[in-house]
Amino acid sequence: MPHPVPGAGLGDHSGGHPGCLNDVAGLRAGHFTDPRAPTGCSVVLCPEGAVAGVDVRGAAPGTRETDLLKTDNLVERVHAVLLSGGSAFGLDAAGGVMRWLAEHGHGLPVGPARVPIVPAAVLFDLWLGHGIRPDAAAGHAACVAAASADPAAPLAQGCVGAGAGATVGKLFGIGRAMKGGIGTASLTVGGVTVGALVAVNAIGDVVDPSTGQPLAGARTEDGRRLQHTVRSIVEGQVPVTPPAGTATTIGVVATDAVLTKAQANRLATVAHDGLARSIRPVHTMSDGDTLFALATGRSAIPAAMNVLGTLAAEVVARAVVNAVLHAAGLPGLPAMHDLVPAHARPGR
Repeated sequence: MPHPVPGAGLGDHSGGHPGCLNDVAGLRAGHFTDPRAPTGCSVVLCPEGAVAGVDVRGAAPGTRETDLLKTDNLVERVHAVLLSGGSAFGLDAAGGVMRWLAEHGHGLPVGPARVPIVPAAVLFDLWLGHGIRPDAAAGHAACVAAASADPAAPLAQGCVGAGAGATVGKLFGIGRAMKGGIGTASLTVGGVTVGALVAVNAIGDVVDPSTGQPLAGARTEDGRRLQHTVRSIVEGQVPVTPPAGTATTIGVVATDAVLTKAQANRLATVAHDGLARSIRPVHTMSDGDTLFALATGRSAIPAAMNVLGTLAAEVVARAVVNAVLHAAGLPGLPAMHDLVPAHARPGR
């Protein structure tokens, strides 16, 4: 496996919402971007353990270790979350994350051993991968990148990590799609920070939540303008039927507040409101939309769930927008900056 490609600057454009998941105390995120093909993986390390939950809304998910996050099951804390390209093949990368954690002595004590707990979700980028997909070495490399990154440096966004091969706007065929990516955002209110990291590979369009106008998604037949998928369907245009599991938006929403496992699961549920505000349509039969929630408890402030839920949905929506704001196009797959005038972009 080649060494990871440095993420900073790849597909990066100015503008968008500030902040990133690394603003949440106790977490460190990093990417591995494969230099051979547009694919990769992203990891969120919480080696001291974080209370975790999950909500899977898409009808075609690819996940690992989600059952243990149910409130009636034993394990309370996880040590990392993996987001990966490669469809189900990409779940192999979680083995490399486990290896890195074990090498550094992190995991759930089980008799004489420590077993790292690493939930994961994958997205479909096999359109572009040419048979290359993240494996255990890729997962390990993402951990190395996360652990060695300058804490003061911004987390790379756009066509890096799990967002390297992401695409959006596929309901009228992959030939009219656009480039997606991975984005992050954070907010701090009342001494509590909430952040999100989201890899956007949706069937639907990414829209500006404040206006509903598409930013990246299905294009018109001539490829020069955005189609506005929902409006087109309402007006009677029939979309194609994409194969199940060929899309998926996956991500992590996290806070330094003190949460129970039940509250973490609820936070993951409410965070999906951010996807609904920024992706239309969302949670389709061909998406495997999955959001994990993490709570490090570092602020020592008990959860105010109505506030946290509001912030979680907001940072998820902002992270989705940031993913396309920072994306760079590929041949036949333009990015937002190729079609949307500068004055019409969020954050301007």
